[in-house]
Amino acid sequence: MGRRSQPRKQVNVQVRIFGTDSDSHVFSEKVFTVNISRNGAELAGIRPELGLDEIVGLTYGNNRVHFRVKWIGEPGTVNAECLGLLNIAPAKPLWEFPLPPDAVDAYQPTMVEYRNNPRYRCQNSVEIHVEEGVSFWGRLADLSLGGCYVEIPIPLELGKKLRVGIWLGSTKALAIARVTYRVPGIGIGMKFAEISEPNLDLIRRFLGTLTPLSRKPMRTIGPGRTGI
Repeated sequence: MGRRSQPRKQVNVQVRIFGTDSDSHVFSEKVFTVNISRNGAELAGIRPELGLDEIVGLTYGNNRVHFRVKWIGEPGTVNAECLGLLNIAPAKPLWEFPLPPDAVDAYQPTMVEYRNNPRYRCQNSVEIHVEEGVSFWGRLADLSLGGCYVEIPIPLELGKKLRVGIWLGSTKALAIARVTYRVPGIGIGMKFAEISEPNLDLIRRFLGTLTPLSRKPMRTIGPGRTGI
């Protein structure tokens, strides 16, 4: 059983998050909710570096409410680039649709999959070819020896098999990948399913020129989440 007194509802809506990141830089960008409760929310696709207990603002429609950061997705897991937030002014609701009343939440945490390879932030172009379908371009947000995250607005279902070409300067690394994570309208995470040693070596040498992506670790109560 989960520890929340407010059940979460799986809702995927676009909100704007704004505030000041850990380097004191002002940010404002659109992201999507994963689930929400009357006083909390989980967001995906968070790019700014934030710290626990920092205050951020969310806007939805004409409403604007401030939240406190309660957990931060740990790098290298399926929760990377996710945030758990708690409304610091519960009398001022953000959402305009009905939510479940207070009750014991039966949420069961999902298994966390840790990557064996560190991720590296980059901005390379990617060719994506859907089997027996369309082809299009995307842009890498991060890359590892095991997969990558690509910024594309096109929704692709989980498990979809793709042929990808990652441009590394004047050379291109080719691989077969599957979609393992997605944030509609923002991007997809892919795991390499088939890649030759020469193509893997191209990626390895390119990553040697970059600095690993680092974030503050997630602190949780129990496996995978805190009690929002």
